[in-house]
Amino acid sequence: MPMSSAHLIYRAPAVEDLDRLFAIYSDPQTQLFNPSGPMTDKAQAAALLEGWIEHWQTHGYGWWAIARKELPEHIIGFGGIGLHDFLGVQRVNLGYRFAVEAWGQGFATEMGKAALDFGFSSLKLEDVYGYVRPTHAASIRVLEKIGMHRCGELDDVPGQVPSLMFSAVAEPSQ
Repeated sequence: MPMSSAHLIYRAPAVEDLDRLFAIYSDPQTQLFNPSGPMTDKAQAAALLEGWIEHWQTHGYGWWAIARKELPEHIIGFGGIGLHDFLGVQRVNLGYRFAVEAWGQGFATEMGKAALDFGFSSLKLEDVYGYVRPTHAASIRVLEKIGMHRCGELDDVPGQVPSLMFSAVAEPSQ
């Protein structure tokens, strides 16, 4: 069941997305702030995609394959919300990765707002978290623009400064 926002279409990822996922995740530019670096083979992409598909099958939601409305067959990124292990604590995490061609157009902000709205309105979540490398200024701005606030640090990369933790909390029901 695809969803949409002003400029984007969101749908559950499918096996057919493997080539596009690998193209985006193997691009060194899209992985600039990822301590693991770019993916080096399709098996890594296949394992990630399989995990996303399983998350959808188990929980009924998860990361989306994202396209522009005017070009729905061309995936420009992947992102959304899904359960994530934060060093032993299960939380709903908001994340994304867009192809370089989609940078600087407000798509991460648009997707982030849509993901939070979906999480709070449809899934009735109480909170959503996000984590970002402290040098990734663009992603920090996105998280702040969509209403997430710094709530701590996550020492998730051995030998490096901790990631910054952000959270958003559901509005109390009226």
